[in-house]
Amino acid sequence: MNVRYILTHPGSAHKDEFLACSILSDVHQVGIVRREPTEEELDDPRVCVVDVGGRHEPELMNFDHHQFPRDSTPACALTLVLQHLGVYEEARRFCEWLEPAEWFDTRGPVETADWLGVERETLSKLNSPIDVTVLRRFAMCDKLNPGEPLWTIMQFIGEDTLGYVRSLADRMRFISKNIEVWDIPGGDGAKAVFLTRTTPMPKDPSMGLARYVDESEFSGDITALIYPDRRGEGYGLSRFNDHSSMEFTRVEREDDVHFAHARGFLAKTSASDPKRLLELLGLAFQG
Repeated sequence: MNVRYILTHPGSAHKDEFLACSILSDVHQVGIVRREPTEEELDDPRVCVVDVGGRHEPELMNFDHHQFPRDSTPACALTLVLQHLGVYEEARRFCEWLEPAEWFDTRGPVETADWLGVERETLSKLNSPIDVTVLRRFAMCDKLNPGEPLWTIMQFIGEDTLGYVRSLADRMRFISKNIEVWDIPGGDGAKAVFLTRTTPMPKDPSMGLARYVDESEFSGDITALIYPDRRGEGYGLSRFNDHSSMEFTRVEREDDVHFAHARGFLAKTSASDPKRLLELLGLAFQG
């Protein structure tokens, strides 16, 4: 069944319904209306009702959370839309901003700051004029039609958010099948993760690699990452989590190293032979 339009509440706008509407606008390519819903609209699965209406019924495209018990797990309109689309768990895994957004919308700034372990004023210091202006302009609208500037920005946000979550989930599966864990020569047990070159090669070969290693059972032993250089046939070598044992300025004079960052966290080499890559790691290791 084709969705006719997205409906959310009037008045002040918040990040949760803005993002929920952004994602739905990308999925359904329909306009957004800001007013109270009618009973007919709540009963019509062709109308997405977001953050208003007092009903959570995904089968009817109703996504409100305000009727949930006050002590329930923080869940906002965005939570419900992501769950409906089957990407919530991946979004929580890959989007560090999501859980704080859920807390902020359902618990407010004071409890959220306490949960984060920061002062209330710290949250204000992180406010962006981009957020302020976009939400203010959204709040000023009664209706947004496809193709209008703000609707297009929202659709871009929805497209990029869903694209990021879905592509990173695919990327994690790809990495799991194409990595090796190497012992660094002379590294006293230190290890590196090597991502092999594949055909076709991803546009950003290192995307998701550090995150994958962070979540792995062997992350505690890893000090370096090796991955295909997207600008050449060789490889990039970098510190993992800025591990101080790796100092890549130590290999900057090697004939096959064409770049080593002055701060020592990164180098690029034309070498592709695993033995040579291991040798470079050993030379860069400083204990």
